[in-house]
Amino acid sequence: MVIKLKERQNRPRKRMSTESAIKRGDELPLSHPSHLLVQTPYFASEYGAAYLADSLELLKVLPEGSVNLVVTSPPYALHFKKEYGNKDKKEYINWFLPFAREIRRVLTDDGSFVLNIGGSYNQGTPTRSIYHFKLMIALVEKIGFHLAQECFWYNPAKMPMPAEWVTVRRIRIKDAVEYVWWFSKTPWPKATNLAVLKEYSEDMIRLNNRGVRETVRPSGHIIHDSWDKISAGGAIPSNVTEAEFEDVPESMLKMGNNAANDVYTKRCKEQGIKIHPARFPALLPKFFIKMLTVENDLVVDPFAGSNTTGAVAESLRRHWIGSEAVEEYLKASTFRFEDIVKKVADPPAYPKLF
Repeated sequence: MVIKLKERQNRPRKRMSTESAIKRGDELPLSHPSHLLVQTPYFASEYGAAYLADSLELLKVLPEGSVNLVVTSPPYALHFKKEYGNKDKKEYINWFLPFAREIRRVLTDDGSFVLNIGGSYNQGTPTRSIYHFKLMIALVEKIGFHLAQECFWYNPAKMPMPAEWVTVRRIRIKDAVEYVWWFSKTPWPKATNLAVLKEYSEDMIRLNNRGVRETVRPSGHIIHDSWDKISAGGAIPSNVTEAEFEDVPESMLKMGNNAANDVYTKRCKEQGIKIHPARFPALLPKFFIKMLTVENDLVVDPFAGSNTTGAVAESLRRHWIGSEAVEEYLKASTFRFEDIVKKVADPPAYPKLF
């Protein structure tokens, strides 16, 4: 059941330190993103706030042009129902477009919208649905977004589904790739790949030491003698990226979502709280937050789930707002912020949840 947002009391706010705000739990500094809304957050951190709310209603009350980046993963149109709710493929586009209109409205002129969405099989047959491609086209042609770039998330932890076609009849292979579409409000969104450079390969370092001759490839591409320079500080990542080292993806956004020993999962198990069944890994929002925003920009995830986006934004010193309609998921998401809250929380601590 969706719980409506509570109205905040109409009383003047005093400017105070973020540390005091987290300790007291009744006031937040005027620079805090919670001041964009009149509703009371379910919990807040130094840089952001999470709301127990209907996602569309929250988007509607955000001011126009106030958000630098929306990065989210809404429920997919699967032919089997998930416990957190998902629309049928026939309904999906009409269901999602109202969210898209509000997302475009709240974005700054140079803002971006990053959408992670998975494909689906048609029920009863071993054929793929094209609902997500229809959605992508509708977001461009009906809503007015520009498709800045399409990226791909390779999830090696995905189960071999549907079992009927993959593990029983064995007439299909495992589907382990999801789309990550980067949309923008204008053709020229704020972005820099310098923020997500990957380490130079041994081949690149060898070329730099040896030097390259200017030549023309059989494809017609000209290789300039400047191509061996490594002065940028790293190599430009591709849209097919592997997350094999600690900080940013290296070269398919390859990352699993089945972590069993992270703080979030451990604390959920300790408290007997249900773990969100469709979490995406922190490296996914981290990559785009670093490339498309700067410190103190505002990042919004209207389908927050376990609030991975908010936690990543917090760690990167970006303001954030998250919305989630299932209270159990939102309650569990506070575990991602325990280390942050502990730094400043001297009882009574904020948020008060249990």
